[in-house]
Amino acid sequence: MSEHAWQVFRLEELTEKVAGDEPRFLEFLRVPSISGAIYRLPAGAKDMQAPHLEDEIYVVADGRARLRVGDQEHEVRPGTILFVRATEEHSFFDVEEDLTLLAFFGSSGPLWEK
Repeated sequence: MSEHAWQVFRLEELTEKVAGDEPRFLEFLRVPSISGAIYRLPAGAKDMQAPHLEDEIYVVADGRARLRVGDQEHEVRPGTILFVRATEEHSFFDVEEDLTLLAFFGSSGPLWEK
């Protein structure tokens, strides 16, 4: 990754990189405090992810599905923002429309030093 102080990403360009008929995951940013990825699940696909060691935020860019975290379920659609705590079992299911998510993983340490 670049060592520049800032970077710009276009959702349209990232989405093109994960297009297709198979689930795809592309990390587009990794720095010590956070990483960012785009994740695509085509309609009817099975989400095969395992729990992560970092807290995670999902932003639903496109599509419709449900998210199961533990024994709770939630409908997801464009504009939904979801937080999943580190190590929690979770998966998307009932993917009705091709699902495109931005996923951000936080570090386990403080983001800013005092």
